Amino acid sequence: MQKPLTEPAIVTRLRAAGCVFAEDEARLILSTARTPDDASAMVERRAAGLPLEHVLGWAEFCGLRIAVDPGVFVPRRRTEFLVREAACLVPPRPVVVDLCCGSGAMGAALVSLCRLQGVDEFALHAADVEPAAVRCARRNVAPLGGRVHEGDLFEPLPDALRGRVDVLLANVPYVPTGDLATMPPEARDHEPRVALDGGADGLDVLRRVTAEAPEWLVPGGHLLFETSERQVPDAVAAVERGGLAATVTTSEEFHATVVIGANPV
Repeated sequence: MQKPLTEPAIVTRLRAAGCVFAEDEARLILSTARTPDDASAMVERRAAGLPLEHVLGWAEFCGLRIAVDPGVFVPRRRTEFLVREAACLVPPRPVVVDLCCGSGAMGAALVSLCRLQGVDEFALHAADVEPAAVRCARRNVAPLGGRVHEGDLFEPLPDALRGRVDVLLANVPYVPTGDLATMPPEARDHEPRVALDGGADGLDVLRRVTAEAPEWLVPGGHLLFETSERQVPDAVAAVERGGLAATVTTSEEFHATVVIGANPV
């Protein structure tokens, strides 16, 4: 077993690798590593460019520690705004679906917020096309009593959910294909392309979701997704073509834009 790395030594190594928040990352690595050898290996993986969350094996999201495996989309802090907006729309005994769930962070966080609001009875389903994401999401969602399904968008969901979903969270990929090369290497090189690439204008997957969402939502149910400011007009148009009433909400704190589609009562 090698001599334990000190925090200053880790900071120096991470700084040399270009990590902007080297001090914070060093503390997280030391608090997560089980042995000095683990810490050393984690530092080298981070210095090689792996996302910090993949190195740690978890990400903080809405106050929760969400398991995040290598090759799985890392939940972004800005997406916490979407979850907060969804929490305001949850009825008693809700049916929640987390589509394109990745690690299952959104569904898990929403259920946790529901419990804080006194909503203890719920049904949670999540789905993703990536097998690695499905395995990871099950670690986060199953302890909450939720189920995770593997497949493309709505295809793997139980048919019994049609017309019964109160809140549909859809963290669809919305980066235009031509912009992928400009993304940070941590995302571009280590997260699945299917979780990032939204097609020519970034809205290909969203249009598929908005076209089918009404048949899964209860009357008065809601679809929520995030998008960029420049995509808002086309995203709203997609929601309205699907028969939902669109509302746009923004947060300066989270630098986030969320579109909410309401199914008519």
